[in-house]
Amino acid sequence: MRAAPRAPMAHLPPPCTPPSLVEETLHGRRIVDPYRGLENASTPGTQAFLNAQDAHARGYLDRVPGRAGIQARLTELLAIGSLGVPQIAGPFIFHTRREGLQNQPVIFVREGEHGADRPLVDLNPLRPDGTLALDWWFPSLDGELLAYGSSENGSEVSTLYVRRTRDGAVLPDRIERTRAASVAWKPDGSGFFYTRYPHPGEVPAGEEVYHRHVFEHQLGADPAQDRPVFGAGRAPQDWPSVALSEDGRWLLIEVSQGWSRSEILVQDLATGGAPVPVAVERDFLYRGEVFAGHLYLTTNEGAPRYQVFRIPLTQLGAGRAAWQPLIPESDAILQGTKVIAGHLVALYEQDASSRLRVFTLDGTPRHEVQLPTLGTVFGLGGEWDSPTAFFGFHSYTVPPSLFRLDPQTGATSRWAQIAAPVDPSPYVVEQHWCRSKDGTRVPLFLVARRGIQRDGSHPALLTGYGGFNVSRTPGFVRSLYFWLERGGIYADANLRGGGEYGEGWHRAGMLDQKQNTFDDFIAAAEYLIAEGYTSHERLAIQGGSNGGLLIGAAITQRPELFRAAVCAVPLLDMLRYHRFQIAKLWIPEYGSADDAAQFEWLAAYSPYHHVRDGVPYPAVLLLTGESDTRVDPMHARKMAARLQAASCSGHPILLRVERKAGHGAGKPITKQIEESTDIWAFICEQLGVGGGA
Repeated sequence: MRAAPRAPMAHLPPPCTPPSLVEETLHGRRIVDPYRGLENASTPGTQAFLNAQDAHARGYLDRVPGRAGIQARLTELLAIGSLGVPQIAGPFIFHTRREGLQNQPVIFVREGEHGADRPLVDLNPLRPDGTLALDWWFPSLDGELLAYGSSENGSEVSTLYVRRTRDGAVLPDRIERTRAASVAWKPDGSGFFYTRYPHPGEVPAGEEVYHRHVFEHQLGADPAQDRPVFGAGRAPQDWPSVALSEDGRWLLIEVSQGWSRSEILVQDLATGGAPVPVAVERDFLYRGEVFAGHLYLTTNEGAPRYQVFRIPLTQLGAGRAAWQPLIPESDAILQGTKVIAGHLVALYEQDASSRLRVFTLDGTPRHEVQLPTLGTVFGLGGEWDSPTAFFGFHSYTVPPSLFRLDPQTGATSRWAQIAAPVDPSPYVVEQHWCRSKDGTRVPLFLVARRGIQRDGSHPALLTGYGGFNVSRTPGFVRSLYFWLERGGIYADANLRGGGEYGEGWHRAGMLDQKQNTFDDFIAAAEYLIAEGYTSHERLAIQGGSNGGLLIGAAITQRPELFRAAVCAVPLLDMLRYHRFQIAKLWIPEYGSADDAAQFEWLAAYSPYHHVRDGVPYPAVLLLTGESDTRVDPMHARKMAARLQAASCSGHPILLRVERKAGHGAGKPITKQIEESTDIWAFICEQLGVGGGA
């Protein structure tokens, strides 16, 4: 039940951080960086800073009233398991499942749809603390072998292993530096094509996180002798992925070049010729699948909401004249297609909610698949010769479930679901619309107790992302029920920069248009207040990664609008972000301060550079991971020091650094519980919400 807000507890002032000021001139403008020294994590000064910040944060977070109750409920909620969408290979069905407080999901296999599950890959016993993560996996076409990747401490720098399905034996093949690998097995299981990154010394120092290339591996061979297939001479930031036709003859190579541009090439392995460019050097996105002598090509070229072409593989060099229109653009955004059971199963998104449709291979519409409610399809499973398809579905009030789909009839049946100790019936999910600064209509989802009064008294949490063509669609957030049970309102805004309305929506929130993302988010906050859902003093905001940049921009542009902010693994120094980790990959999304025109865009909003002395900033909890190989922890370190020195509000500015953890992928449940407890304890304390039921 909702209780009246209470006064926040007293807290100690933050530790004093001596400035390590650097002044420089960029493109004729004087730039002051007061905490440049905190970029280097290994110096004694930075280590002393981290120790002091950790003690300060723990001194606050551990004293929050009701913390034990918060952690107890979150432990129950985060123990709700997870399910992965089944993949069919030969007679086998592979799928992942995590149960209870298992730190990492387990890959299970069953022979035949009605066979018994048995664990095939379980990394949990190898690291009791859960810091060995299962990153990805690919079964061979006959299902007899499984390639999978694992990494330590949240680094995501995978090592590839191969395991036999029938007896679980691990083969000698072991390939390092296969981060986010793409693997395409040969039909006979003798080997595979795959992607990996260079070893130190193979490229100039600092570039080991780029130059992702394609190689061919034969089982039992020395990986150091693997044949290079694709990538030499290309831009270091090109990001290829691979797939093979069902007969093993045609190698499909998709090359991502940022999030608004990609290329497609196809190589005929029978002739050994060079890959044939199908769609290259164009400012559009392309996704493909090769099957039965054709390339099925999904693209936004000429269709912002995407369309599908079919191209005979024997006419790849004929250009656009050989592209046969198959599925035209519709009023929904086509996310992709997959050939399953002799049909094309197409995943769409409309108003930030999933749609699923089935077509014949000649593009004739067959079925609109009935989904349980407004929500998200989170994967498709099945192969061209499998009798059925699988898909996963969840929503804010629907725990993850797996469904079987018969593409012939469009009929569905539930295949598996997780048990969840929550009662969703008291809560309602609604889609609302607000107006951004330039008049653009921006949607947001609201989840709250049914029938709440709009009297401005409710605590609310607003989140968003708005970048990289990523859509925010309704999903089951386990910890959310802790908030709803205490009378909280949850709002998720669909901001420009995301993919909810096609590439135009994405481009309207990237590069020189990035301010639109922040304006949309601010408009959503103002809407919640104007419509009586909450007030300035009862509104918290939260975001991570690119969403952390969003939070940083929101609190520096409109500090009076929010009471508390949770800013996780964030990008905040946008003038230097591209110099760290893998961030050059993101230049197509944000731009680079090395370019004079792009510098102006970035300098206009870079959160770290827009912190002003003597401003009453909201309470802020910054979170980062010691092993983050995506967004460098320097962003959170520098921002914490700057806000602590500048804010005059008296609200706490805290920095939480997770040891043996990275950007978030593969984080063990034990660490998730600890982090979630700190986040919700912070929000509850700042908004005056009791931790008890």
